[in-house]
Amino acid sequence: MTSSAGFLPVLRRRRASSWEDIDSERVLQVLVHNLDGMVFRCAIDPHWTLHFVSDGSRELTGYCPDELEFNKVISLEEITHAEDRLRVRQTIGDAGRENGRYRVQYRIRHKDGSEKWVLERGAVVRDENGARVLEGFIEDITEQLLSQRQLADAELRYRSIFEDSVIGMFQTSIDGHYLAANRALARLYGYDCPASLIAGLSDIANRLYVAPGRREEFKQRIRETGRVTDFESEVYCRDGSRIWIAENAHAVFGPAGEALYYEGTVEDVTVQHNYRRQLEYQATHDPLTGLPNRNLLQDRLQQLLRLAQRKGTHGTLAFVDLDNFKFVNDSLGHGAGDQLLVEAAKRLKACLRESDTVARYGGDEFVLILGDYGGLSDTLQILHRIQESIAEPLDLDGHEVRVNCSIGVSVYPDDGEDLEALLRHADAAMHHAKQLGKGQFQFYTESLNAAARDRLALDSALRRAVEQEDLYVVYQPKVDARGRACGFEALLRWDSEEFGSVSPVKFIPLAEETGLITQLTWFVMRQACHEAAGWREAGFTHLRVAVNISPSLFREKDLAALVRSVLDEAGLPPGNLELEITEGMLMGDVQRALTVLQELKAMGIYIAIDDFGTGYSSLAYLKRFPIDILKVDRSFVMECDSGAEATAITRAIVSLAHSLNLRVVAEGVERPSQMAVLNALGCEEFQGYLFARPLSAGDAAAFLAAPPRP
Repeated sequence: MTSSAGFLPVLRRRRASSWEDIDSERVLQVLVHNLDGMVFRCAIDPHWTLHFVSDGSRELTGYCPDELEFNKVISLEEITHAEDRLRVRQTIGDAGRENGRYRVQYRIRHKDGSEKWVLERGAVVRDENGARVLEGFIEDITEQLLSQRQLADAELRYRSIFEDSVIGMFQTSIDGHYLAANRALARLYGYDCPASLIAGLSDIANRLYVAPGRREEFKQRIRETGRVTDFESEVYCRDGSRIWIAENAHAVFGPAGEALYYEGTVEDVTVQHNYRRQLEYQATHDPLTGLPNRNLLQDRLQQLLRLAQRKGTHGTLAFVDLDNFKFVNDSLGHGAGDQLLVEAAKRLKACLRESDTVARYGGDEFVLILGDYGGLSDTLQILHRIQESIAEPLDLDGHEVRVNCSIGVSVYPDDGEDLEALLRHADAAMHHAKQLGKGQFQFYTESLNAAARDRLALDSALRRAVEQEDLYVVYQPKVDARGRACGFEALLRWDSEEFGSVSPVKFIPLAEETGLITQLTWFVMRQACHEAAGWREAGFTHLRVAVNISPSLFREKDLAALVRSVLDEAGLPPGNLELEITEGMLMGDVQRALTVLQELKAMGIYIAIDDFGTGYSSLAYLKRFPIDILKVDRSFVMECDSGAEATAITRAIVSLAHSLNLRVVAEGVERPSQMAVLNALGCEEFQGYLFARPLSAGDAAAFLAAPPRP
């Protein structure tokens, strides 16, 4: 027990070094009467008679000091909750027998009848007369205890959610080990319990993720944005198997802003991931040979060109055509022809390096993308090797077959700087090789391009036709499954006095090259919008007219404003106009393309991807753009009724479109069997000669007036 005589006389003692110039009486008064709580002295007697109470008693108990001192109105014993009095007495009694100090929490009854929790801290001391008394301080801790209980309740609820969730949940340290995990996460990774997971995965970066650096990418994203969302990764399970997971996580920060740990959730997305990969594979690979198709060819060539640009090297594109393939196909059957194509694909791949690409372009045509082989001699060696490999005999159903190949070669950047130019020139060189007797290869030169001599004449005629407005617009109907008209695609036609009826396949690319395409596109759009306004007046308010947008026009500034002016001029609402763009327009300057499409979409115009399957679009890529409609290219439609394998890509495209909430239009429908297959696959609209060839404006009106074509 302390021998002190209490705080009142002690505070009056002055130390010569520190108290000489301080009014200790004033300090004592200010301190005691301004504390947020009650300072007291009381006798150790049956009534706990209070000798002194500070002004804090009013706030704490509702009683002023005069009412409490000497128990004039009420005693401290009476204020103390009846259930707590004995415990408080025992605590103070124990303090008196030991070190003299005590600390006790209990309840008091406020003057207004409310109940409070208080903390009393004090000591058994001797007063000025040597009598044993209590001196202490009582403070209100009601809110503090309430907060602690709420926190405990919340933690209990969180712990229940954490442990019982069917979704994997975790907390990990910044340096990469688990601090906490629930049972669902342990089961997901193949561990018996969370403790086993925490002990077994002490190094997340190296023992969980399959791809090196994946954990660092996880941390980098959180540093940049504060969280990761749908962070997909391939991970190892305890037994060595692999699964794909999606993580959603964020950083938890301390008071000073430092990252303390990460917490989040994990879901098994293996099935969804594999399904997406299957869809993307089907959309980018030939189902017969497994080679990249035209879709992936664009991407692979762009990679080669970027690499060649950085290094200042050359890239080679070879167009390979199997000689006499049609003879094999017709004489031995399509099955033998397919075997020949599969074997040719294998032989071509075997002739190239892993870094090179072999793509099936269509039919019996293959495209090779070759890296820089170090010069002409290396390229010649690979071409000779291809010829020798293809020429080796092949057994097809008991028949020994020998075929050769004709190869045309174009070189980047000498013969072109994009896929279109390189393919066109390689194709010209390949046809020249065939003309020389097949089984040869030829490099492209301007003199080999037979169409070059005619190009100037055709270009001059086209310019005159544009000036004299000799071109005209026709409309090809689009119908639904019941044969009812959904709209029309506006198509440009040209009947030349000099060249006769010129195919759009011939003059549209020429117009693109010469810059005339802009004038042609606006001509078509004005004609189409005026015609569509007439359909609305006739009561066909739901019909949309589709206009193809040139890549060059797509890059123009204020495209949305120009389209708006055409609509206003024709008196056509934006919802009756559909703009068709190609996949290639979405490549390159992605942000520019996204901005233009968003502006057009905001007007209410519908956006369609035309000839889907001839470019390269993955699921993740298409998701970025505000697209409404996807048109399946006629090359897939033509073979969709040939059997299960032939419908694989079409089915994948339709599935891909519907996963993005896009409406599907099948173009080039010519047979009822194609219509039946496409309808069963889920196509919403159909276009092709089965329903009508492109119609004049008058015939289009008659088509609308006629009964639906089932």
